[in-house]
Amino acid sequence: MQPEVRRVCCAVGSCVRSACAAAWAMGRRARGRRFQQPPQPEGEEDGSDGSRKRGQEGWEGGYPEIIKENKLFEHYYQELKIVPEGEWDQFMGSLREPLPATLRITGYKSHAKEILHCLKNKYFKELEDLEVDGQKVEVPQPLSWYPEELAWHTNLSRKILRKSPLLAKFHQFLVSETESGNISRQEAVSMIPPLLLNVEPHHKILDMCAAPGSKTTQLIEMLHADMSVPFPEGFVIANDVDNKRCYLLVHQAKRLSSPCIMVVNHDASSIPRLTVDVDGRKEILFYDRILCDVPCSGDGTMRKNIDVWKKWTTLNSLQLHGLQLRIATRGAEQLAEGGRMVYSTCSLNPVEDEAVIAALLEKSEGALELADVSAELPGLKWMPGVSQWKVMTRDGQWFADWQEVPQGRHTQIRPTMFPPKDLDKLQAMHLERCLRILPHHQNTGGFFVAVLVKKAPMPWNKRQPKVQSKSAQARDPKASNTVAATKGNPSDQSELESQMITGAGDSEAAQTTENTESNEKKDGVCGPPPSKKMKLFGFKEDPFVFIPEDDPLFPPIEKFYALDPSFPRMNLLTRTTEGKKRQLYMVSKELRNVLLNNSEKMKVINTGIKVWCRNNSGEEFDCAFRLAQEGIYTLYPFINSRIITVSMEDVKTLLTQENPFFRKLSSEAYSQVKDLTKGSVVLKYEPDSANPDTLRCPIVLCGWRGKASIRTFVPKNERLHYLRMMGLEVLGEKKKEGVILTNESVASPEQPEEEDAKQTAQDPCNPDSVPGCDPGAAEPSR
Repeated sequence: MQPEVRRVCCAVGSCVRSACAAAWAMGRRARGRRFQQPPQPEGEEDGSDGSRKRGQEGWEGGYPEIIKENKLFEHYYQELKIVPEGEWDQFMGSLREPLPATLRITGYKSHAKEILHCLKNKYFKELEDLEVDGQKVEVPQPLSWYPEELAWHTNLSRKILRKSPLLAKFHQFLVSETESGNISRQEAVSMIPPLLLNVEPHHKILDMCAAPGSKTTQLIEMLHADMSVPFPEGFVIANDVDNKRCYLLVHQAKRLSSPCIMVVNHDASSIPRLTVDVDGRKEILFYDRILCDVPCSGDGTMRKNIDVWKKWTTLNSLQLHGLQLRIATRGAEQLAEGGRMVYSTCSLNPVEDEAVIAALLEKSEGALELADVSAELPGLKWMPGVSQWKVMTRDGQWFADWQEVPQGRHTQIRPTMFPPKDLDKLQAMHLERCLRILPHHQNTGGFFVAVLVKKAPMPWNKRQPKVQSKSAQARDPKASNTVAATKGNPSDQSELESQMITGAGDSEAAQTTENTESNEKKDGVCGPPPSKKMKLFGFKEDPFVFIPEDDPLFPPIEKFYALDPSFPRMNLLTRTTEGKKRQLYMVSKELRNVLLNNSEKMKVINTGIKVWCRNNSGEEFDCAFRLAQEGIYTLYPFINSRIITVSMEDVKTLLTQENPFFRKLSSEAYSQVKDLTKGSVVLKYEPDSANPDTLRCPIVLCGWRGKASIRTFVPKNERLHYLRMMGLEVLGEKKKEGVILTNESVASPEQPEEEDAKQTAQDPCNPDSVPGCDPGAAEPSR
């Protein structure tokens, strides 16, 4: 650099630094003056131009109010005519209104019906004649199209909830039940895809883009439609590309305590093809049902995500179209013949909706077809899919055909974004069978759903020649060239995978596969995938280690709980290869098969349900493991010993008192518990058919039989749930005494007796012998 140029650059740099320093000093002085000024009255202008206001109307919580206007958005959708004629103003007016809150009663059928009964006959009845500020409160209403009234919507705002004790009590009920996982806040339209999958308990299901998990929980509920079957034949593999969101997914799924759910972390567009062992043969796993709720621009969510108003542009859709098509294609490849796949977005844009479906149908060459589901959700209002649309760039330029797109735009606009030119082919696709949900029709968000049925293998999966051994490939240069050529094409790669797995290879290759499988099953260890295959981000996961048949820890458990011979002990696993096994988990037989055969290609975040926890000094009680509440409903059908049948009054006592003495139980329960040895017990409540006013669903609780008292190991939120189901209002808690106060206990307070005090001194809560002294604490879980 010349000396003169260097001097000029230095001078410029010096000026820039001086200007920055001056600006920073001015800003500091301005902040100082502002803090010294008295606060301005609410609503007064904060600037000389009057454009910035500090009042409620101008600024809310320190942020500028977002104006719900976007001329380009209006121009785009008016041109595409996705809204029926004469309804445009209603459509836009609805988008500017806040979205009503919707909730879904989750959980399995008997419990869900009990919560519904409690909601309708207690909380909603109290709101029927309620008035706030002279205005009648609108009672929540069921969604007309959701089965069995298990989904509701309400327009109650936070402001009105604060003005009435009854509404505050109702709100507290919703918050508490949501924490327990019995009620889920879920947007109405997002409940539609799982319903249209028509899931049955034996179905193998893949949820491709699952987080945060509200749809996944719906799928798990459908698997467990029959509560008397602890291990349905089906399962759900829930996938998400975002590692952090996978843990949110785990949290949601854990609420339902199912042994039939596995959470994995992969890019959905290249999710690995899995294999399973079928009668000693290795076969590709094809799914009966696939949920393909893809990432989208989200312009159907404007009512709740108001940022979309100012950020909306057609560029988002153009950038996402390719990814959406790749994900849908990968899903179609892994769908079983006769299976059903639901493709959905919360976008109204045909580029993300019908264009993806049309391109997929065209690629499938008749292997896929759109199902007519118009009669499957009676009560749901929807518009048919469109068959003609145009593509617009972010600067407002329109293209009706791929031929019109200039060369410079070919990387941004693709041929698959346009409707097929062949009108006969377009008509045969029946794009009108897609469902478009518009916000103003039923006061919802905007949504798109298409249901696809697979009639035959995808065209590129039909050819399955013999698999060749490594030595043969080395001798044949054509074979190695074929492998190299397929690396750039995902569909060809999946074809090669199917050839490698399903084709009949020579004896050397078959022997290698058998040896690998036998080693995996012998060790029962499913570790993380090797790092050479891909870079994996996020937390390092512990391995899944199945308990071997000859493990000495199992016989004492089997004897202590008198486990049924049908108990699937091979499905027990732990998460450590070294040291003491502290927690035991269970998976279904089918998920065990998936884990053992695919540990090298899958990144499993979580699977299994916790059924036993190690005691600190458990050997003193003939068994080193106590029961875990999380998995008790799965485990209970196999337990034949240490079961105490309790009445509803017993359940109330056990849930409201930390260590009630034996004599506080009913005579029937007392006679069962007095002869038992110390240790973990099952407390079972069965509904009384002669008394229809009592709780109608069975309850199974984990307990501990101490020296003179008994206690439950149930998390606090579950305690409160069961108490509410029995008609009790929880008024407070005495933490030191471990007592939960209810309306019944306050009405008839129990006087402490001297004998109680003596027994308490003799039988204190001992952390060494009774694991976890806080009955309200939730069980630790991975």
